[in-house]
Order: sequence, then structure tokens, then C-alpha cells
Amino acid sequence: MAVAIETTFLHVMISLGILLFAAKLMAELFHRIKLPVVLGELLAGIIVGPFAIGSLPLFNGEPLVVLDETVRHIGEISAVVILFVAGLHITPREFLKGGAASFTVGSIGVIVPFFVGYYVFTAYGLGALQSMLVATALTATSIAISIQVLTELGRMQSKEARLILGAAIVDDILAIAALSVVTTMVQTGNTAPDVIEIAFLILKILGIFAALLVGAVLIVPRILHVEKLKSKGSIEGVATASFFAAAGIAAFVGLSPIVGSFAVGMAVASTRVIKRIEEYVDKLEIIFAPLFFAIIGAQVDLRGVNLNVLYLTGAIVAVAVVTKLVGCGLPAMIFLKDRNKSMKVGIGMVSRGEVGLIVAGVGAAAGALSADIYTAVIIMVAVTTIITPLWLKVAYRKDPPEPAAIEKEEEM
Repeated sequence: MAVAIETTFLHVMISLGILLFAAKLMAELFHRIKLPVVLGELLAGIIVGPFAIGSLPLFNGEPLVVLDETVRHIGEISAVVILFVAGLHITPREFLKGGAASFTVGSIGVIVPFFVGYYVFTAYGLGALQSMLVATALTATSIAISIQVLTELGRMQSKEARLILGAAIVDDILAIAALSVVTTMVQTGNTAPDVIEIAFLILKILGIFAALLVGAVLIVPRILHVEKLKSKGSIEGVATASFFAAAGIAAFVGLSPIVGSFAVGMAVASTRVIKRIEEYVDKLEIIFAPLFFAIIGAQVDLRGVNLNVLYLTGAIVAVAVVTKLVGCGLPAMIFLKDRNKSMKVGIGMVSRGEVGLIVAGVGAAAGALSADIYTAVIIMVAVTTIITPLWLKVAYRKDPPEPAAIEKEEEM
């Protein structure tokens, strides 16, 4: 038993080492050819993942790279770190100031993909439950992708970046609510849920997020009181413990863990130790960001592709892109009063991620999704995740750099 556990641990370590090494290698290559680094990290995961080179039986006759529960959990922890860092870029006051904009853009950005997806794929010939699962997979934005690109471009302080951040958090909360409803429907086989029940569930989830944010704002600055923490690394350690704890609480009450870490990040953003924490998390990101994107890439399995899958994928990707551009870009115009910036909001919300993968997994495990539709949803997540960094970089190419980005370059 002990030997089996030790072997599993060794396999996980080798897998993480290969994924991280490949991600950093591809990041270096993509940096040199002036393409988004995050794209290189994603492709690294696809190349060395268990469905490509990593499938070679080089570890005791087993695949070299494994994507077991431990590796996936490390990927989730990495997302928690990334969203904590994102929270550091916006104070609670700034978040609430943009509350109406974030709520409007985030809400419409969930509603449009869900209903358009449902009706398009019902017309395409899919059953009601399958159409609902695909529609749910289209709702949630993978904000970590856009954050990394905006940070790389030095645009995190721009109005559109702040709107993308706020809207993506609202988007994530509502997508989790949609996921909860659809998961229940899959388990019960009921395709006509109670509208009042859904409304109460959404209000409950929004209320929990509000309570979590208020709690973080009231508690975190007090426990990070500089005069009380003297030993080396105490402030950094307490901040880390705080965002992990908040992520755990969020998961316990039914929210995405990243919502909790983002709330703590915002709470820390308004404290006097913000510069010290930023210097610390810059080091954390060196490891956790590439690991996250490599693990996401490693989940892409292209072995089940056939002509039917390609048709389905084309339709799903088209709906995924258009509904986010329209659902988020158009309402952003109301608040930003700038077509160029609003377009960037729409682009920044295109990438899908964890929720899409979870929906596909839930549907496949319950037998509610066919193998072809499952593969098409997974490829949709991969395609939208790959095109978003490229599209954002092109969208910003003609814009002058922000003062903060210029200062950073001069320092280097």
C-alpha cells in the first residue's frame, strides 16, 4: 500500500515537473516571437499532456504525464492564486463604483450565450437536456486567461480591464448558479425546473458573495496590521492563509473558490501592505500561472475528432464567440461610451474554462452528453482559450502604452 502511494506521488511530481518545464520553455519561445506567453503555456500543456506526448508509456508502463485528481486540484489552487492577484488590482470601493456596469455586463454575458445556445442547438437537432448542457458550458468566462494577457500588456489599470474583471466575477457567480441548476436537472432527469426556485438560487448565491466580500473587507485588513506582525514573512503568510481560507469558504457554500480569493485580493488592495504583497505574489505567479495554463491545455483530447465533431465544434465556437462579443460588448458601450474599449471587453470575455469543462464532465458521466458533443465542448473551451490572448493583443496593438507600463519598462 505504502509503495503504491509513493509511486503515485512520484508520478504526480514527474507530471507537474514536465508540465511546468514545457510551459516555461514555450513561454520563452512565445515571448521571443512576440505572441502572448499564456498561449505558449496552453499549447505546452496540449503537446506534453496525457493525450499527446505524455501518453507514451514511459513510467512503469503507464503514461508519462498523468492528469489525476491531485494534478487537477493543483490546477484549481493555481487558479485561486491567479484570482487573488487579480483582486489586488481593484479596491472594494472601485469594484462597487463599477457595480452597475459589472453586474449589467456580467449578467447579459451569461443570459445571451445561455438562451442563444439553447435555441440554436435545439434547432440543430439536439435534445432539450443536451442543448441545456451545451448552453451552460457557453456561459462562464475563464477570467484567468484575460488577466494574464492584460497584465502582460500592462493594461490592468485601464477602464475596460476593470470592467472585464468585475463583469467576469458576476459572470462566474451566475454561471455557477446555472451549473447548479443544470447539474440537478441531469441527476433528476427533469428538463422543466421551477423558475421561482432558480430565481431564489441566484439571489442566494449573490447574497453569499456579498457576505463574503463584506467579511473579507472587515477582517483581512485587521489581521494584516503591520505593527502586530514582526517576524519575517508573517504578512505574506497571513495573506496567503486568508485567500486560501476564503477560497475554501466559497467552495463550502457552493461558490467557485476563485470568488473567495478574489474578494480577499480586493480587501488587501486597500491596505498599507499592498506593495509588499504585490512583490510577494509576483514570485508565486512565476510557478502557479504557467502550471494552471499547462494543466488546462493538458485536458484537451483531440483523439475523438471526426467530421460530425468538427461541424458541431464550428457551430459551438461560433455561438461562443458571437454571444460574448454581443452580450458583453454591447452593454459595455453604455458605460464606457467607447466602441473600441467595449469591443475589448467583449473579446476579453470570450475565453471559456473550468465551468465548460465541468459541465462537459457532468454531462458525460451521467450519460446525458454523447461522445461527439462532449468532444466538441472540450475543443470549444480550448479554441476560445487560445484565440482570446491573440485577439486581445491585436486589439491593443495600435493603442499607446499606459503610463504604468512605460515606467515598468524604464525600470527594467
